[in-house]
Amino acid sequence: MIIAHGPWPPAPDPDISNRFSGDDDAIRFGRALFHDARLSADGSMQCATCHEARHAMGDGKPRALGRRELDRNTPALANLSGRRWFGWDGRSDNLWAQSIHPILNPDELAQDENSLARRIIEEADLARTYLEVTGRSPVDDPPREVLVNIAKSLAAWQETLVTPRTAFDRFRDALAEDRDVPDNVFSRSARRGLKLFVGEGRCSLCHFGPNFSNDEFHHAGVPHFTRNGSVDPGRHGGIGKYRASPYRRTGKFSDEDPESAARAPGNFVVRSHDDWGRFRVPSLRNVAATAPYMHDGSVADLPAVVRHYDEINMNLFHEDGESLLRPLGLDATGRADLEAFLRTLTGDPVTATP
Repeated sequence: MIIAHGPWPPAPDPDISNRFSGDDDAIRFGRALFHDARLSADGSMQCATCHEARHAMGDGKPRALGRRELDRNTPALANLSGRRWFGWDGRSDNLWAQSIHPILNPDELAQDENSLARRIIEEADLARTYLEVTGRSPVDDPPREVLVNIAKSLAAWQETLVTPRTAFDRFRDALAEDRDVPDNVFSRSARRGLKLFVGEGRCSLCHFGPNFSNDEFHHAGVPHFTRNGSVDPGRHGGIGKYRASPYRRTGKFSDEDPESAARAPGNFVVRSHDDWGRFRVPSLRNVAATAPYMHDGSVADLPAVVRHYDEINMNLFHEDGESLLRPLGLDATGRADLEAFLRTLTGDPVTATP
């Protein structure tokens, strides 16, 4: 079970729905756009406003702060390549489609496709680089095509963001090779916590594989009411948004072969009542650097996360819904051990791969 959480880092997994995935020019353009306030309607915000390197490509706030405080926590951007779903509710099945949402959201960058296209055309350096990357002048592309190409360039860069190897990876690799590592690399407490994680704690049922996520949606025992009393439908709403989106892998803006796109997970999604209040399982890599936690940022730090799952309130679940979680019932040592292990999943700051 432990060995199955590696090796790390994974091999590059280009996005076949994005023709710019892995393209050096698009990656450089995407990085520049990510840090360019001209991407917002009034020039006041960047993508990097909410995704800061000093906060592990998140923002360190309970809820994202755009033009107002939003209802959900800002996800940390790393290890995005190869994922099936994007966004807390899985409203996108590819990274470039997810990159479109904050551009068009009136509470974030507040653009529309026409104003964005004008901005790219009117700014000489942006128009020139757009031509270099796409092979077409932005004047010759319809506004929606310009929007998609900008989002695909942003996605090309975001795919390169990878969390470095950690103490856990050194321990995991040693275990796979039948050798040990010193206690000062991976402590006895962390080893007990890891055994809890893959054993009686059953944490790895959801946080599985090298990226410590099954990339699915579960109810984590967090109320799905927003602060103004409305309901965040989670995955239930996300499936509706996904179905209505023109930017799916099966859509006309995708670069994926239709036969391949027909096998995409989104084609087999069935929405049910149980999807209310379910949110995407986040990766635990770099978890000690990405507080606060949960989709609404309601859990402040790692000790609080451990306490949440140790004492989880089963009354918050649908009667016929989530069945994976149970209170752990740990003593103080068990809680400390589980936290010690989780901290071994965090290493150096996120870096962009060459």
